[in-house]
Amino acid sequence: MRPVLSIQNLYKSFGGLQVVRNLSFDVPEGKATALIGPNGAGKTTVFNLISGVYPVTSGCVRLRDQDITDLQSNRRIGRGLARSFQNIRLMPRLSVVDNLLVGQHATLSGPLDLLYPFRLFKRHEWTQAAEAELANYGLAKYAHEEVGSLPYGIRKRVDLIRATLASPSVLMLDEPAAGLNASETQELKMHLEVLRSRGMTLLIIEHDMHFIQSVCEKVIVLNFGGKIAEGTFDDVRSDQQVREAYLGAEAA
Repeated sequence: MRPVLSIQNLYKSFGGLQVVRNLSFDVPEGKATALIGPNGAGKTTVFNLISGVYPVTSGCVRLRDQDITDLQSNRRIGRGLARSFQNIRLMPRLSVVDNLLVGQHATLSGPLDLLYPFRLFKRHEWTQAAEAELANYGLAKYAHEEVGSLPYGIRKRVDLIRATLASPSVLMLDEPAAGLNASETQELKMHLEVLRSRGMTLLIIEHDMHFIQSVCEKVIVLNFGGKIAEGTFDDVRSDQQVREAYLGAEAA
């Protein structure tokens, strides 16, 4: 199967500090792939390189065989690559729908579209799409609630919906289950299953190994900015380098 996203010989340095080194991996289309590793392994930095938040030092990022290494981050969204961030980036004083509309800036096709998120055009297609997507995930009752007043688990799912409204082919999720209780985590899994049923490819950073085991078919393990293992969850769980990275050589 041809990968939808391919990372080739990626390096990133901040001054004299090399944080990602010679990293290569493929993300298969329509599947869920996990990017895991101990704290400080470079996972979020890799996400920032793929999404264009940071420029790469060297190497290549390819999306559907197109080189997007030097493409601006907002242009990557237009190509079908979207992401969520570890910290929720919603505007707490706005309603859920208004947050979703502001997030639709990635689909702008002309200067007039800048007016849409501010409701100068009532019942615009963006508003209808936002409300329909909330209904699809059982969140319709929160549509006009102020985001800051909602439980953390609901805000996480609203943030996820905002990332998917542009209909990306690849969605990158940075610790989507962090801070969720058991029932909220189960709701998140169901949400991701719906996205995958639509053909969306997922690339996930997560520390919850039970979540990774139940959601992801492929796991890539980083340590000190380099790849140390790749395969199924069972493959990497039994890998000696992975055990040493998480537990230390003596404990492993």
